[in-house]
Amino acid sequence: MSIDQTHATPRATQAIIGEPEVVEDGRPVAEQPAWFLLKQAATALQAVQAQDGSVPERSDHPFARDAVAKITASIAALTPLFSHDRDYLDRSRADFDRWAEGDFGVPDFLDSLVAFQPQRHRVDGAQHLIVFPMYTQNGSRNRFVEAVLAEVIWPSFIAEVESQYTNGLFVSLRLLDFTPGYDTNSAVLFPETVAVREIPSFTWGAIFQDREAARYRRVVSAAAEITKLDLPAEARALVEDQELAESTFVMWDLIHDRTHMRGDLPFDPFMIKQRMPYFLYSLEELRCDLTAFRECVAIERELVARTDELTAEEAQMARHARLVQYAVLFDRIFRFAITGSRVRNYDGLGGQLLFAWLHQHHVLHWTDTALTIDWPEVPAAVVALGDAIDDLYWRSIDRPKTAHWLAAYDLVRGSLTPHPASRWARGLSDDVLAGPPRGMTDAVLDDEFPLSMFYEALEKKMRGVIDSTSGIRGTD
Repeated sequence: MSIDQTHATPRATQAIIGEPEVVEDGRPVAEQPAWFLLKQAATALQAVQAQDGSVPERSDHPFARDAVAKITASIAALTPLFSHDRDYLDRSRADFDRWAEGDFGVPDFLDSLVAFQPQRHRVDGAQHLIVFPMYTQNGSRNRFVEAVLAEVIWPSFIAEVESQYTNGLFVSLRLLDFTPGYDTNSAVLFPETVAVREIPSFTWGAIFQDREAARYRRVVSAAAEITKLDLPAEARALVEDQELAESTFVMWDLIHDRTHMRGDLPFDPFMIKQRMPYFLYSLEELRCDLTAFRECVAIERELVARTDELTAEEAQMARHARLVQYAVLFDRIFRFAITGSRVRNYDGLGGQLLFAWLHQHHVLHWTDTALTIDWPEVPAAVVALGDAIDDLYWRSIDRPKTAHWLAAYDLVRGSLTPHPASRWARGLSDDVLAGPPRGMTDAVLDDEFPLSMFYEALEKKMRGVIDSTSGIRGTD
């Protein structure tokens, strides 16, 4: 059961037992008794929290105080293992204490959030203890207290990549253990999910690359078998090797993330906060992925063309640049397209669009119930779709918002067939077009571009595999 649902576990079955023990040298942090107690206390506390994170029933306050006492004592016991986060962890305990002293109103963890600066310590293997009242994207909208143990993934060649694609806000993590909010599809940790009294300047964003890589490997392996796709050797290696897949996703996401703020943008790059037709979000996320693809094509070609000997880091860059191209292609067409509901599924739509574009440009073929791909033709075809989106953006700098929306719709339906009942496809009325933009957004169907017959059949065969990736991590 998802933790967004009604609290179904009685407190009586969640008694918090024990006291945190002193950290023992040599024992992994995920095996420390203090971590077990912290995780248990945070999970138990969720049973009495409301969606905004408060504990509204005064009769629950003694239980909540006991849970918070266990959490703060556990944080204190674990702090010696996280010297680089000492200031943050000290402020975390202070925030918990203040929350309890205020009778558990809406929590405010601004002080500890501002002190948590993981982007300043991007060292491979460095670990973080992360405890906040927060919702989890693609998981729960409840701002429950969640606890996560994670470690940084930062292979040496990524520093070379980052020197060219500077992204000081990007943090790449591996999940070690977590409370129920992260036993979901959520693969990101963003500061804006934390309960705070005011919005600070956000200085970092984290992605759990082990989860991204693990579900990619499971989904692509199954999809390739079902569609009889013969994977090239390097693509097979990406499916078979978790560590290789993790480092590939680091390179992909580093370039993707910075793209949201770069280019000829006709809008606020943080457009997800705006109310727009969901296919606009599809194009923005796809634009960033295709930019990563395009840049990796350029990196590979430049390094392969070099006449001098490559350094070890440059050789890794060249290899991973090729792997990112496979990752973007297969994650988009196999996982994104059929993951999640059909209610305004913008990532799903982006995957559908990429598949249809490649099929209609005769690069991808579904013939005799087998999928084949003309690999030498893939880079140019994928880059062409990215160019089409970039051209849409560039032209829309001079367009009114609603005209940009209409042009974006035309781009999507140039490859995908809209629902037969679509008001957009038939042509919106003058009253809607002349009215406020909200009318145009309201006219978009929840599933404006339904799955094709190919994807309907694939989704049925892949449903169990997709479902099995919820909560997955690299060790699964």
